[in-house]
Amino acid sequence: MAAESGRQFWKRSAKLPGSIQPVYGAQHPPLDPRLTKNFIKDRSKANVLPMKSKKASSFHEFARNTSDAWDIGDDEDEDFTSSSSSLQTLNSKVAKATAAQVLENHSKLRVKPERVQPTLSDMPTNCKVNKSSSEAQLSRMSEEACMRTPLQKQQSLPLRPIIPLVARISDQNASGAPPMTVREKTRLEKFRQLLSSHNTDLDELRKCSWPGVPREVRPVTWRLLSGYLPANMERRKLTLQRKREEYFGFIQQYYDSRNEEHHQDTYRQIFERILFIWAIRHPASGYVQGINDLVTPFFVVFLSEYVEEDVENFDVTNLSQDVLRSIEADSFWCMSKLLDGIQDNYTFAQPGIQKKVKALEELVSRIDEQVHNHFRKYEVEYLQFAFRWMNNLLMRELPLRCTIRLWDTYQSEPEGFSHFHLYVCAAFLIKWRKEILDEEDFQGLLMLLQNLPTIHWGNEEIGLLLAEAYRLKYMFADAPNHYRR
Repeated sequence: MAAESGRQFWKRSAKLPGSIQPVYGAQHPPLDPRLTKNFIKDRSKANVLPMKSKKASSFHEFARNTSDAWDIGDDEDEDFTSSSSSLQTLNSKVAKATAAQVLENHSKLRVKPERVQPTLSDMPTNCKVNKSSSEAQLSRMSEEACMRTPLQKQQSLPLRPIIPLVARISDQNASGAPPMTVREKTRLEKFRQLLSSHNTDLDELRKCSWPGVPREVRPVTWRLLSGYLPANMERRKLTLQRKREEYFGFIQQYYDSRNEEHHQDTYRQIFERILFIWAIRHPASGYVQGINDLVTPFFVVFLSEYVEEDVENFDVTNLSQDVLRSIEADSFWCMSKLLDGIQDNYTFAQPGIQKKVKALEELVSRIDEQVHNHFRKYEVEYLQFAFRWMNNLLMRELPLRCTIRLWDTYQSEPEGFSHFHLYVCAAFLIKWRKEILDEEDFQGLLMLLQNLPTIHWGNEEIGLLLAEAYRLKYMFADAPNHYRR
């Protein structure tokens, strides 16, 4: 009996620890006095027409009627008291008033004051979502309230652009990009002259490609720099025809015999065939996780030769079978040329990666001892974060557009993928030295190093990274004693 009365006591006492508290969702957030005290004062001075609650008939109405908690202030001194009827529309008022204030702040920061974004009350009546008279009046009163009582300690955050999962590659001399400058047109013309000559000067082509290859000539430039195409113009067409037929001979001999259905023109099937043929032609390594990433840049670059729009929004089934066969075969042979130089990264126990990670540790200890000692202090091993950098050539750390720009230089640099990549990784690590030194625990360091904020990077950031990497190579590549203490 005593135990039962004790349970009843805990159920009745809502404020005691351990009692059941109401659970709030997106439509009914907890009310915080810090969010609303200024607006309650202004609301008491005005007569607001009550909003009729009705069932949302469209997504816009649902979004408009949904009251989300929007933290707009930091004051904690005053307590909030209000009647139950005012609680239903309070958060909606706060959100609209805050939105109006944010728009006003943005308009003041613009260079041209006349370009002001329209507020909610200025929307034309012919829009799909029409505002009722009560809502329009409420919006106008909220704006006036914001003008009379400015928000305290409010900071308007910059809007983050929506970036697709596969980052866009049309950032250089493509449709939708700014017009080409005189310098870019001159570089493009120089590339075209080199590529159209009877015997392309590969040394001069590498020199021009180091600071980046124009998008229009990147496919043929990559085929030449990777060693897939000969420098002689007359031999290129026959070479392409022979190598493409040879690849699909492998497909017919090995892949189709192991699959009942014929090959399909989808991204998954194309990549599967490329990796399968490479694995059976290189039994010492076979397929190792991470090799699939190395196909993507080649496939995207060769696909851009036929597609103007973004690759992530394009359906490969729209292309002819001959075009798809050409893209697939070229991607296979160029990837094979790349892996020939770093094959020890993918043999048993991956000794190439082990050596490169060790070399990175020694290099960082020489160029930035403070960062190196910071890792040692919190017992962070280089293998825990740099293994992926070497295994995937930084593809998991950079957007795809940046990887393609990086590979322009790698294919122009002697032993770019096998040797120069080490100095790029060192420069990439030191780039984040401030953020690294700010972290003071093992978990925080690993979370930072495995999720570096590079999603907004472009050609400028990659250019600076490569310049620093070249400086490190110039200082340390021919001076092995600099590695040692």
